[in-house]
Amino acid sequence: MPRRLVTRLSRVSETRLCAKLCRVRGRSSGMAESAGTTPVQARCIGRVTLIYAGDYLNKLSGERVERECKRQLEAGCRALVLNFRDTELVNSIGVSILMGVIDAAQESSAQLIFSDVNNHTKDLFDLLGLTRHVSIAQDEGEALFLIGGKSVGSESAS
Repeated sequence: MPRRLVTRLSRVSETRLCAKLCRVRGRSSGMAESAGTTPVQARCIGRVTLIYAGDYLNKLSGERVERECKRQLEAGCRALVLNFRDTELVNSIGVSILMGVIDAAQESSAQLIFSDVNNHTKDLFDLLGLTRHVSIAQDEGEALFLIGGKSVGSESAS
């Protein structure tokens, strides 16, 4: 079986790569797509990527979110904000997939914050212990503040 050659990028190169990805997506609402599936909305602000979970986090949608999170981490983004503003329900497989996202972020030494989580879902995350591994922010602005970034409303178009 042939081996894939993987080149490790320096931190400077990772930063440039993430910045380049963000510029390509126009620093605004971008779509990360998988063939034949509903796209996951994502956008970059510097080295932070905001990913939107959608209305129902189950196996299919959860796997799309997980792929996008891992893709962003591999591209060098150092912080992820997973936004649950439209998420009404997270099932058990969705929770399991989120645990995989938490592991991937920890392995990459990246910060992971959940934002805009409704009370029902927050209670579920508390009960299952996810909140021991991630911070929960009231909204994206608070999440970016916790990361040490700037608020969404003050993002620059460089």
